[in-house]
Amino acid sequence: MNKTILVGRLTADPELRQTQSGVASCRFTVAADRKFADKNSGEKQSDFITCVAWRQTAEFVSRYFNKGKMIALEGSLRTGKYKDKNHEDVTHYTTEVYVDNVEFVGGKGDGGQQTQTSPTQAASEPVAETPAAEESSEDIPF
Repeated sequence: MNKTILVGRLTADPELRQTQSGVASCRFTVAADRKFADKNSGEKQSDFITCVAWRQTAEFVSRYFNKGKMIALEGSLRTGKYKDKNHEDVTHYTTEVYVDNVEFVGGKGDGGQQTQTSPTQAASEPVAETPAAEESSEDIPF
C-alpha cells in the first residue's frame, strides 16, 4: 500500500498550470514538522515535501491555499529520475506526493480545529446515514 498523509504549511503560493491538453496541475511544497526536536539546539526540524495535485484538486489548492496556510493532504508517494542537461553522467532523483485529497486545517487564523474537504473528496466519499432515534415496535403504526 502506498499512502501518504501530511499536515503542514505551504512554503509558497501554489501555481496553477495547464498541460497542453488543458488538464490543470498544481505543484507546491509543504513544510511538515518532525515529531522530535534537535538534541543540540532544541529546535524542531521540518521536512520540505514537494506535492503535485491534478484536475479539480489542483484548482481547489490554487484557489483556497496560499503561503503559510495550514493544509492536510492525502496521496501517494512517487519517485522518479532524470539526467542532468549539462552533465550526462549526473542523474537526479525525485520524490513527490501525488495528492488525492486536501483539507483545511484550523480556522480563519489557523488557530481553530475547523476542517473542510475538497470538492473531489466530498464527491467521492459515501454519505453517512445518521442513526434514527430508537423506536420500539409498539410505536410502528402497521
